[in-house]
Amino acid sequence: MSQVSNASASARPDRLITLSDGIFAIAMTLLALDVRIAPGLDSEQFHDALRESTPQLAAYALSFLILAIFWRDQRQILLMSAKTGGLPQHLTLAVLGVIAIVPFPTSLLAEYGARETWAVVMYAATICAIDLLQLAMFATLRGRHGVRAVGEWQDTAADLIAPVVVFGASVPVALIDPQVAMWCWLALFPLKTVLGRRERRLRSTRREG
Repeated sequence: MSQVSNASASARPDRLITLSDGIFAIAMTLLALDVRIAPGLDSEQFHDALRESTPQLAAYALSFLILAIFWRDQRQILLMSAKTGGLPQHLTLAVLGVIAIVPFPTSLLAEYGARETWAVVMYAATICAIDLLQLAMFATLRGRHGVRAVGEWQDTAADLIAPVVVFGASVPVALIDPQVAMWCWLALFPLKTVLGRRERRLRSTRREG
């Protein structure tokens, strides 16, 4: 009986949510480790170092915001079902595995993004991998959660797929100009805002109807 209870407890989403929160928090904290200025500088050296730290600050801000979006989406997906064992659990761990490595492509982006195409491509590929895994989680759990209405499925999927569209489209751009590709990523934030508002509005309309 206790074995059955333990198996049931391990399948509930609360433990995966707690694990996800911890790994997201660690990844977000590690992003800040590359943002530093050497001690003992004179005034001129300090201002030069401050200007040179701009790419690190920009990469940190970008990755923090993206991880915040993925964290929110991860929690929403996990809360879709009372049980998350089997394939959804494996997909969740796969998402967290890629999340944990985000500080590495972020550091490459900060150091080489302006002049190295593959630093930009690696970063974009990492974000696309996370998004595709979250989409796989959603597709696996939606039947169990009862998200069967076509409109509801499409609304949520459109919101989830936004990062892979933006970052995937930036890869061929990066082959021509890495800096332009990085500027393209900023389109994610207004896109997610518009899609999120549309999804909430349509859900409110359906409830009222």
